[in-house]
Amino acid sequence: MAPIITAAVEGPTDEAVARKLVAHVGAQPGTVHGKQGKPHLRQQIDSYNHAARRTPWLILVDLDRDADCAPPFVQAWLPRPAPFLCLRVAVRAVEAWLLADAERLAAFLGVAAGRIVAQPEQLDDPKQAMVDLAGASRRRDILADMVPRAGSGRKVGPAYTSRLIEFVTNHWRPEAAARRAESLARTIRCLSRLAETAT
Repeated sequence: MAPIITAAVEGPTDEAVARKLVAHVGAQPGTVHGKQGKPHLRQQIDSYNHAARRTPWLILVDLDRDADCAPPFVQAWLPRPAPFLCLRVAVRAVEAWLLADAERLAAFLGVAAGRIVAQPEQLDDPKQAMVDLAGASRRRDILADMVPRAGSGRKVGPAYTSRLIEFVTNHWRPEAAARRAESLARTIRCLSRLAETAT
Protein backbone atom coordinates (compact mmCIF):
# COMPACT_ATOMS: atom_id res chain seq x y z
CA MET A 1 0.00 0.00 0.00
CA ALA A 2 1.29 3.47 -0.92
CA PRO A 3 2.48 5.56 2.03
CA ILE A 4 0.41 8.60 2.97
CA ILE A 5 2.21 11.95 3.02
CA THR A 6 0.49 14.75 4.92
CA ALA A 7 1.20 18.32 3.80
CA ALA A 8 1.03 21.94 4.91
CA VAL A 9 1.00 24.79 2.38
CA GLU A 10 0.36 28.51 1.98
CA GLY A 11 -2.71 28.39 -0.26
CA PRO A 12 -4.91 26.52 -2.75
CA THR A 13 -2.46 26.54 -5.69
CA ASP A 14 0.26 25.12 -3.44
CA GLU A 15 -2.17 22.44 -2.29
CA ALA A 16 -2.69 21.31 -5.88
CA VAL A 17 1.08 21.26 -6.43
CA ALA A 18 1.69 19.32 -3.21
CA ARG A 19 -0.93 16.71 -4.09
CA LYS A 20 0.49 16.32 -7.61
CA LEU A 21 4.04 15.89 -6.31
CA VAL A 22 3.09 13.37 -3.64
CA ALA A 23 1.24 11.29 -6.25
CA HIS A 24 4.18 11.71 -8.64
CA VAL A 25 6.54 9.87 -6.26
CA GLY A 26 4.05 7.03 -5.80
CA ALA A 27 2.68 8.09 -2.43
CA GLN A 28 -0.87 8.98 -1.43
CA PRO A 29 -1.73 12.59 -0.59
CA GLY A 30 -3.10 12.89 2.92
CA THR A 31 -4.71 15.85 4.64
CA VAL A 32 -3.37 19.24 3.52
CA HIS A 33 -3.08 21.72 6.39
CA GLY A 34 -2.50 25.47 6.50
CA LYS A 35 -3.83 27.25 3.40
CA GLN A 36 -3.99 30.51 5.39
CA GLY A 37 -0.80 32.14 4.17
CA LYS A 38 2.86 32.08 5.13
CA PRO A 39 2.57 33.65 8.63
CA HIS A 40 0.14 30.89 9.66
CA LEU A 41 2.55 28.21 8.43
CA ARG A 42 5.35 29.79 10.43
CA GLN A 43 3.19 29.79 13.57
CA GLN A 44 2.29 26.13 13.18
CA ILE A 45 5.61 24.74 11.98
CA ASP A 46 6.69 23.34 15.35
CA SER A 47 3.50 21.29 15.65
CA TYR A 48 3.88 20.03 12.07
CA ASN A 49 7.50 19.14 12.81
CA HIS A 50 6.44 17.28 15.94
CA ALA A 51 3.95 15.24 13.91
CA ALA A 52 6.72 14.42 11.41
CA ARG A 53 8.62 12.51 14.06
CA ARG A 54 6.35 9.56 13.31
CA THR A 55 4.61 10.14 9.96
CA PRO A 56 5.71 11.63 6.59
CA TRP A 57 5.08 15.35 6.06
CA LEU A 58 5.70 17.87 3.30
CA ILE A 59 5.76 21.57 4.11
CA LEU A 60 5.82 23.69 0.97
CA VAL A 61 6.48 27.42 1.18
CA ASP A 62 7.49 30.19 -1.26
CA LEU A 63 10.85 31.88 -0.78
CA ASP A 64 9.46 35.20 -2.08
CA ARG A 65 11.93 37.89 -0.99
CA ASP A 66 12.43 36.58 2.53
CA ALA A 67 16.01 35.45 1.81
CA ASP A 68 18.51 35.36 -1.06
CA CYS A 69 18.34 31.57 -1.27
CA ALA A 70 16.60 28.63 0.38
CA PRO A 71 19.15 27.29 2.97
CA PRO A 72 19.17 30.33 5.31
CA PHE A 73 15.39 30.52 5.00
CA VAL A 74 15.03 26.87 6.06
CA GLN A 75 17.55 27.34 8.88
CA ALA A 76 15.61 30.32 10.23
CA TRP A 77 12.28 28.51 10.08
CA LEU A 78 13.30 25.09 11.34
CA PRO A 79 16.88 24.44 12.50
CA ARG A 80 16.13 20.81 13.50
CA PRO A 81 13.66 19.12 11.12
CA ALA A 82 12.12 15.81 12.18
CA PRO A 83 13.14 12.57 10.42
CA PHE A 84 9.97 12.32 8.32
CA LEU A 85 9.74 15.98 7.28
CA CYS A 86 10.44 17.55 3.89
CA LEU A 87 10.46 21.33 4.34
CA ARG A 88 10.84 22.55 0.77
CA VAL A 89 11.05 26.08 -0.59
CA ALA A 90 9.85 27.16 -4.05
CA VAL A 91 12.28 29.70 -5.54
CA ARG A 92 10.87 32.35 -5.53
CA ALA A 93 7.28 31.20 -5.82
CA VAL A 94 5.48 28.04 -6.87
CA GLU A 95 4.58 29.75 -10.17
CA ALA A 96 8.25 29.32 -11.16
CA TRP A 97 7.74 25.55 -11.02
CA LEU A 98 4.74 25.85 -13.34
CA LEU A 99 6.63 28.14 -15.74
CA ALA A 100 9.34 25.46 -15.87
CA ASP A 101 7.02 23.19 -17.88
CA ALA A 102 7.09 25.74 -20.70
CA GLU A 103 5.65 23.50 -23.41
CA ARG A 104 2.50 22.54 -21.52
CA LEU A 105 2.01 25.99 -19.98
CA ALA A 106 2.30 27.72 -23.36
CA ALA A 107 -0.37 25.42 -24.79
CA PHE A 108 -2.62 26.00 -21.77
CA LEU A 109 -2.30 29.79 -21.85
CA GLY A 110 -2.43 30.11 -25.61
CA VAL A 111 0.97 31.79 -25.99
CA ALA A 112 4.18 30.98 -27.86
CA ALA A 113 6.55 28.77 -25.84
CA GLY A 114 9.37 31.19 -26.68
CA ARG A 115 7.73 33.79 -24.45
CA ILE A 116 8.46 31.70 -21.34
CA VAL A 117 11.86 32.25 -19.75
CA ALA A 118 14.30 29.34 -19.74
CA GLN A 119 15.29 29.83 -16.08
CA PRO A 120 12.12 30.73 -14.17
CA GLU A 121 13.79 30.44 -10.75
CA GLN A 122 15.82 33.54 -11.58
CA LEU A 123 12.68 35.65 -11.93
CA ASP A 124 12.20 38.25 -9.22
CA ASP A 125 8.41 37.88 -9.35
CA PRO A 126 7.17 34.62 -10.97
CA LYS A 127 3.54 35.46 -10.21
CA GLN A 128 3.78 38.72 -12.16
CA ALA A 129 5.50 36.84 -14.99
CA MET A 130 2.56 34.42 -15.08
CA VAL A 131 0.04 37.29 -15.24
CA ASP A 132 2.07 38.98 -18.00
CA LEU A 133 2.05 35.75 -20.02
CA ALA A 134 -1.70 35.42 -19.59
CA GLY A 135 -2.00 39.01 -20.82
CA ALA A 136 -0.42 37.91 -24.12
CA SER A 137 -2.87 35.02 -24.53
CA ARG A 138 -4.85 34.44 -27.71
CA ARG A 139 -7.68 33.09 -25.54
CA ARG A 140 -10.25 35.58 -24.29
CA ASP A 141 -11.21 33.33 -21.37
CA ILE A 142 -7.62 33.21 -20.11
CA LEU A 143 -7.37 37.00 -20.37
CA ALA A 144 -10.63 37.46 -18.46
CA ASP A 145 -9.78 34.93 -15.76
CA MET A 146 -6.09 35.58 -15.07
CA VAL A 147 -5.40 39.24 -15.87
CA PRO A 148 -6.67 41.92 -13.47
CA ARG A 149 -9.11 44.41 -14.87
CA ALA A 150 -7.78 47.93 -15.33
CA GLY A 151 -8.41 50.02 -12.25
CA SER A 152 -9.29 47.01 -10.07
CA GLY A 153 -6.22 47.44 -7.87
CA ARG A 154 -5.72 43.67 -7.93
CA LYS A 155 -2.50 41.89 -8.91
CA VAL A 156 -4.24 38.92 -10.53
CA GLY A 157 -7.48 38.21 -12.35
CA PRO A 158 -10.64 36.90 -10.65
CA ALA A 159 -10.04 33.23 -11.52
CA TYR A 160 -6.22 33.24 -11.49
CA THR A 161 -5.96 30.62 -8.76
CA SER A 162 -8.58 28.28 -10.18
CA ARG A 163 -6.88 28.41 -13.59
CA LEU A 164 -3.52 27.50 -12.07
CA ILE A 165 -5.12 24.64 -10.15
CA GLU A 166 -6.66 23.41 -13.42
CA PHE A 167 -3.25 23.53 -15.09
CA VAL A 168 -1.49 21.73 -12.24
CA THR A 169 -4.13 19.02 -11.95
CA ASN A 170 -4.63 18.26 -15.63
CA HIS A 171 -1.54 19.35 -17.57
CA TRP A 172 1.58 20.04 -15.48
CA ARG A 173 4.48 17.54 -15.70
CA PRO A 174 6.67 17.68 -12.58
CA GLU A 175 9.45 15.59 -14.17
CA ALA A 176 9.70 17.99 -17.15
CA ALA A 177 9.53 21.07 -14.94
CA ALA A 178 12.23 19.73 -12.61
CA ARG A 179 14.77 19.94 -15.41
CA ARG A 180 14.47 23.74 -15.36
CA ALA A 181 13.74 24.32 -11.66
CA GLU A 182 16.35 23.04 -9.20
CA SER A 183 14.24 23.70 -6.09
CA LEU A 184 11.52 21.51 -7.63
CA ALA A 185 14.04 18.76 -8.44
CA ARG A 186 15.21 18.85 -4.81
CA THR A 187 11.60 18.61 -3.62
CA ILE A 188 10.94 15.55 -5.78
CA ARG A 189 14.11 13.87 -4.50
CA CYS A 190 13.17 14.58 -0.89
CA LEU A 191 9.63 13.25 -1.38
CA SER A 192 10.96 10.14 -3.14
CA ARG A 193 13.21 9.37 -0.16
CA LEU A 194 10.31 10.01 2.18
CA ALA A 195 8.03 7.65 0.25
CA GLU A 196 10.69 4.91 0.29
CA THR A 197 11.39 5.33 3.99
CA ALA A 198 7.71 5.21 4.89
CA THR A 199 6.91 2.14 2.79
